[in-house]
Amino acid sequence: MMDCKKALAKTGGDIDKAQEFLRKKGLAAADKRAGRATAEGRVGSYIHDSRIGVLIEVNCETDFVSRGDIFKELVDDLAMQIVACPPSAVHLY
Repeated sequence: MMDCKKALAKTGGDIDKAQEFLRKKGLAAADKRAGRATAEGRVGSYIHDSRIGVLIEVNCETDFVSRGDIFKELVDDLAMQIVACPPSAVHLY
């Protein structure tokens, strides 16, 4: 909320310019984090009707995050969603 207020103050109340300012600020923050190592994470799997399955690896920066219930649920949900996608929509790496 404070970032929005500051962006509006810096842009003289122009909402479009404030949105662009916030977008650039977010990209700068993402660039800072881009170089960080993601050495922790979880491997999740899901098998549907013994016919189709998926094995997925989701990485994060700390083991504290990877052991959290929210992260575990995220990995499980992602695996289930991938199985639900049509095969042409899934990209394998």
